[in-house]
Amino acid sequence: MTLKDVKHWVFDMDGTLTLAVHDFAAIRVALAIAPEDDILTHLNGLPADEAAAKHAWLLEHERELALASTAAPGAVELVRELAARGYRLGVLTRNAQELAYITLKAIGLDECFAPQDVLGRENAAHKPDPDGLLKLAKAWQVQPSSMVMVGDYRFDLECGRAAGSQTVLVNVPDNPWPELTDWHAKDCRDLHRLVK
Repeated sequence: MTLKDVKHWVFDMDGTLTLAVHDFAAIRVALAIAPEDDILTHLNGLPADEAAAKHAWLLEHERELALASTAAPGAVELVRELAARGYRLGVLTRNAQELAYITLKAIGLDECFAPQDVLGRENAAHKPDPDGLLKLAKAWQVQPSSMVMVGDYRFDLECGRAAGSQTVLVNVPDNPWPELTDWHAKDCRDLHRLVK
């Protein structure tokens, strides 16, 4: 299979479709999370009241980032081209679904994704768990192997591998995870060239 054959695309959002702006170290400090801990996994393991309060803080912090989102180089042109071809497009993000909608609107891609095909951390187990990809495959009535997961971090690639999907790493100059990557593109402009 080549990328030109793929008609079902799922994108990570922050750092993939947008320029990465999250300062995860600062978020960990603000939420009293150890530097080595995954933020969402840590919050999900807290007592309910504490988890709710910290999730609320994170949601508001990320809302400001979403409103100020900037598209990654080539992302808008790539997604619009795929949408114009009639391909099914989804977003699978560790962010909240409502913020994913805000982000997509901010970068001018909201009309390229059906609302039900944008999954956030409240819609599926967060990546690297394959739950979200498998839900999209079921909704689209396709095998995961006919889909591609596009992202900028190992969680995206691990999610794709666990679901049995193809994987694309973008916006990372040197590939630190070759064993998880089917295609590597320097940025979305390069990825766009691969599908022309």
